[in-house]
Amino acid sequence: MAILIGLQASGKTTFCRRRLADSHVVVSKDAFPNARNRQRRQMRLVTEALAAGRCVVVDNTNPSPQEWRPLIEAARVHGAAAVGYWFPPDLPAALARNAAREDRARVPDVGLYDTLKRLRRPQLVDGFDRLYEVRFDGRGGFQVEPMRQEGRKR
Repeated sequence: MAILIGLQASGKTTFCRRRLADSHVVVSKDAFPNARNRQRRQMRLVTEALAAGRCVVVDNTNPSPQEWRPLIEAARVHGAAAVGYWFPPDLPAALARNAAREDRARVPDVGLYDTLKRLRRPQLVDGFDRLYEVRFDGRGGFQVEPMRQEGRKR
């Protein structure tokens, strides 16, 4: 299971489309904006895909352990590795990319500020099997490198 972690407009969905969508079931709360309990629906889709032996990518902001812990637990139940992809925050760039979005794709700026307040850098001790840092490469693509860890996984 791949869990994308970062601000809105940080490149998560573009990265997902280019690098993961061909090999993973993509689950995103953006696909069901009017659902009553988006978290429950997300977890149902994740669980169904994992139970079927499919790889899953969760393309949401997932800013803190509160969001990624249930995903990691679902991966464990189904014998899947939990891999986090961290998109370090660059608020000015995210605000600019967000402003260029059209219609419903644009998030109110307050949403980015709210996510930034909750955003926490993931660590192996959070239960991830592997963590990668994703940055724009300056050529329209992405640079993906293993994250350096301050602590070790227990």
